[in-house]
Amino acid sequence: MSGQFDYMVDQAVNVLPQIKSGNIRALGVSTAKRLPQLPDVPTIDEAGLRGYEVTIWNGFFAPKGTSKDVITKLNQALVAALSDDKVKVRLTELAVDLPEGKEATPEALGAQLKTSIDKWVPAVRAAGVKPE
Repeated sequence: MSGQFDYMVDQAVNVLPQIKSGNIRALGVSTAKRLPQLPDVPTIDEAGLRGYEVTIWNGFFAPKGTSKDVITKLNQALVAALSDDKVKVRLTELAVDLPEGKEATPEALGAQLKTSIDKWVPAVRAAGVKPE
């Protein structure tokens, strides 16, 4: 490998060090808003591809049938861990957009999952991809 490439799409966490060092140039970010870590890099929408937004998100899931009490306790523990100042600073450095308040609930995660399914299933079907 020569260490050269013409174009790539990757998660911010994987390329922030290379962008900040000047080894690669960011043309845009796929999020709805500019990243605080890269304030001079426009969103793809701002760059001219209107409506383009693709984000990476993470969620914690439990097996089907897990009681609401257990889900509530797990969520409270997760929210507490993510509220730790050191954790918040580190995740922010990695360009992780942490949910807060009503966004940090099991219901919000369910809504996010549904939104993602509704967005991507048609594209997957149109591409002829079969679940395996």
